Amino acid sequence: MKYDLHSHSKYSSDGILDPKKIIKVAIKKGLDGIAVTDHNTIKGGLEAKKYETDDFKVIIGSEVMTTKGEVIGLFLSEEIKSKDFYDVISEIKAQNGIVVLPHPFDEWRYASFPAKEDVKYIDNIEIFNSRCVKKKYNDNASKFAEKYKLGATGGSDAHFANEIGHAGIIVETDDIYEAILKNNLHVFGKTSTNLNHVFTKMLKTWKKHF
Repeated sequence: MKYDLHSHSKYSSDGILDPKKIIKVAIKKGLDGIAVTDHNTIKGGLEAKKYETDDFKVIIGSEVMTTKGEVIGLFLSEEIKSKDFYDVISEIKAQNGIVVLPHPFDEWRYASFPAKEDVKYIDNIEIFNSRCVKKKYNDNASKFAEKYKLGATGGSDAHFANEIGHAGIIVETDDIYEAILKNNLHVFGKTSTNLNHVFTKMLKTWKKHF
């Protein structure tokens, strides 16, 4: 079972994809599920959930900007209202969600740079993000997860249809929640073209004005 655990819809400030389109493309690419993790909202995930089927799972999530970089909450049912790093994590946990640090150590983006004292608050580290320009960012994330025995995840960070399914996890169970939380998974991934970063910045600027 293959899942992409990081994607964005039109409900993100730098997104364009309709949630229905995300599901259609994900299925076409052979995925068994996807997490829609829009910036600071679960609207995309809620919309995408309507198109879930018996054979395709949709995980509602959000990538929240906090005082210590971005944090992803998976399996959410309510919007995250806080911005403080620790309060955001508390809100995710209160919903029985899973706390994931996306693209940590990525100096080009709004990454968190976790330290030893943060480990007790984190469930999983995204050890492969397709939009990490430099390989060392994913490598450092993987080393951190291994050092502190944290769970791993992977995701495409897709903002465009061509990126969906570039990275994710493979599990051997239908219980995706338990698989992620207990780290019973294998991470896969390939790097996206840097052009996607350029187009994303252009799109974000355009959406601000229109």
